[in-house]
Amino acid sequence: MSQPTSKLSRRTLFAGAGTVGAIAAAATVLPAVREAEPAEPVAKKAPAKGGGYQLTEHVKQYYKTTLI
Repeated sequence: MSQPTSKLSRRTLFAGAGTVGAIAAAATVLPAVREAEPAEPVAKKAPAKGGGYQLTEHVKQYYKTTLI
């Protein structure tokens, strides 16, 4: 009788072992990666006399650059 031929070669064996190793590594790392919960933004109090906007030299320079 002839022996059944196996399609399993060293190349496919090592490829399969590499794939299993990569999957195991990914499964180990993935539980540690979690979606960060967004922090609630902290609202600043408005200035008492509406002093939130200040026309500074930097702002004036910007306005000059927007002129055609």
